[in-house]
Amino acid sequence: MSDLFAPLTLAHGPAAPNRVWLAPLTNTQSHPDGRLSDEELHWLALRARGGHGLTMSCAAHVQAGGQGFPGQLGVFSDDHLPGLTRLAAALKDAGSLSALQLHHAGIRSPQELVGQPVGPSDDEETGARALTPDEVGRLVEDFAAAAQRAEQAGFDGIEVHGAHGYVVAQFLSPEINRRTDGYGGSLENRARLLGEILDAVRERCGPGFQVGVRLSPERFGLRLGEIRDVAAELMGRGDVDYLDMSLWDVTKAPVEEEYAGRPLMDWFTDLDRGTTALGVAGKVRSGRAAAETLERGADFVLVGRAAILHHDFPEQVRRDDAFVPVPTPVSPDHLAAEGLSPVFVEYMRNWRNFVADAS
Repeated sequence: MSDLFAPLTLAHGPAAPNRVWLAPLTNTQSHPDGRLSDEELHWLALRARGGHGLTMSCAAHVQAGGQGFPGQLGVFSDDHLPGLTRLAAALKDAGSLSALQLHHAGIRSPQELVGQPVGPSDDEETGARALTPDEVGRLVEDFAAAAQRAEQAGFDGIEVHGAHGYVVAQFLSPEINRRTDGYGGSLENRARLLGEILDAVRERCGPGFQVGVRLSPERFGLRLGEIRDVAAELMGRGDVDYLDMSLWDVTKAPVEEEYAGRPLMDWFTDLDRGTTALGVAGKVRSGRAAAETLERGADFVLVGRAAILHHDFPEQVRRDDAFVPVPTPVSPDHLAAEGLSPVFVEYMRNWRNFVADAS
């Protein structure tokens, strides 16, 4: 287990004290206007104190119209700065690196929250309309402004959410993105939005500010070969500190038959990384599983379920390399003791067999 708890040097800013990081997790417990709640602060600070090498926020939306779910943390207004400053300070005081994940839900923004959702192209199913070229430019600017707020608040860095069918992934998808301008058609064009966001963030933030990207290689109209090319391009830029690959399951085989000869994770661990650290997420539910992801070539691992069940999952593994989280379903009282608010506990009922029914 020693590799799990070795520091990880990043291209910019401070090193991560270990390689067990908190995954960005939706929890719906912030205020309706996007301001940080005390419950959200408590949940994240507890994970930082529990030994996670980097503690990442839930997805924070960079535009009011990009909200993806109720109670989402916001970073689209200076009104959010006081809460974000409290959060960054609490995470850093606990000895963890701090990262704010930047997000826009695109066509997945519920109409009841945002009114008119927008995305790369008109979408009949969701009622979304295509962003105009000027609005694409505004989106880039708002990601950069959000990163500036994160830096002003004291975070070590940000992660651009380019996974799970949200707006950046929608632009990457040849099925969802049917644009005929410079942001549609070829993969180079479809990846242009992400590249422009990263350029703008680097231009607007200081040289020690950390920048990560989350990608997912399947679902939502994404193609594994293309996402592998995007990952290679990102790691070749020299200005991305870490790439966070959300794989659903780090042991699974690819869905696409032409890539089925080896595990999905292996299609990314064999890429030239330059100075970029490569992390993976997906059903890493024990200390042994976390160690195995490093043995298979990852530089760090992001944990979600295990960190919800045990705020101090890294410290538990450090003390006992055979540590396995409690079996699910667990009681609401167990989750409350681990720092989840009643709203978060209720949200977790969406995860199958995670929260026990009241007896």
